Amino acid sequence: MPCPLCAADLPLSNFAVEGGPEGASVAICDTCSGQIDGALDPDHWRGLASAMWDEDAGIQVLAIRVLKRLDTGWARDLLDQAYLDDDTQAWVDNVTAETAHRDANGAPLSAGDTVVLIKDLPVKGAGFTAKRGTAVRGISLVADNPAHIEGRVEGQRIVIVTEFVKKK
Repeated sequence: MPCPLCAADLPLSNFAVEGGPEGASVAICDTCSGQIDGALDPDHWRGLASAMWDEDAGIQVLAIRVLKRLDTGWARDLLDQAYLDDDTQAWVDNVTAETAHRDANGAPLSAGDTVVLIKDLPVKGAGFTAKRGTAVRGISLVADNPAHIEGRVEGQRIVIVTEFVKKK
């Protein structure tokens, strides 16, 4: 059976689809699974043109999620054509909200994660520099800005730009 996202004839394994019903998962190939939360190869995802119309809501959610991350003209065109029922659209929005914060490598960040600073950062108003390699435990996400997280460094609660952190 081919992968429902890319149509490749490869072995399939279950992939959890976050943000929806408890235990929701779909069977996809390892290539798709590896790219969903990492770097995307646009040529691999041409099968999304049919996947976004699949009867399985989990496959639709993953297809739309990937299309939103692809920065290509054809992906934007497909997003313009997409139609989802209200429940599936809410699931997509929930997934998008959960994965909007990403580290410097594109890995999704979640509240409570531990990150490491990849650059010395002067902390305005606190009079110190947060050094490269510092681990920031138990981060929280800034809800209205996916480029910012909050964490405690040297006893101070600071806002950190996500492009300067790496998920540990």
